[in-house]
Amino acid sequence: QRWRIGADLLLDRALLEAPGFTMAHVLGAYLTLLSRDPARVRLARTAHANARASGANPREQMHLAAIRTALDDDYEGAKTRLAALLDAFPRDVLALQVAHAFDHATGETERMAARVASVLPAWSPSMPGHASVLAMHAFSLAECDDTARAERAAREALDLDPFDARAHHALAHVCEMTGRAEAGIRGLLDTRAYWAIGTTVATHCWWHIALFHLARDDAAGAVSIYDEHVRAA
Repeated sequence: QRWRIGADLLLDRALLEAPGFTMAHVLGAYLTLLSRDPARVRLARTAHANARASGANPREQMHLAAIRTALDDDYEGAKTRLAALLDAFPRDVLALQVAHAFDHATGETERMAARVASVLPAWSPSMPGHASVLAMHAFSLAECDDTARAERAAREALDLDPFDARAHHALAHVCEMTGRAEAGIRGLLDTRAYWAIGTTVATHCWWHIALFHLARDDAAGAVSIYDEHVRAA
């Protein structure tokens, strides 16, 4: 949820201890289904079959139906099924994250924003995971060019959890969209202890910093960031 690495290892441990843990198989299916690599997407079939064999309750069956529909290449249908799941369980943050990712991948920014906004009344700052929901909200608002509200949501998320890498990324988008290159560079560099280590978005955020250097007509600075952090390996 916070765009940090390590989910695969925890998932492997969970399945080793409890091979019949339905939602662990569901999570495994989603982790591969959300890939941009078709070969990796197809790996979700095995996890889906294992989840079905484990005996799913009605809520878990809704997840399985969404996975099955996506595996049939019907992403609109999968989003409809996830919407129904969220109507019934607005704090099902896994369903929200997957639907959010599908909306983004299919370019439906307004639906993405509306979907996250619709579940916010069911959440409060005292609930685990609320920061991640706010970070999704922030990115959705940024994609809809509502930069002022996006920045407020991202900062609220970071007040709750400074290690939420998605919120830092949303702020980078806000600074880029509002022409604040200096603030973008300073903001990301000042917080790099939170997003640059152990996250899935570290290289991408360094790329954002390179773009901010380009916006300042500092090509040498952009190339330096690229060499040191984007293509370091």
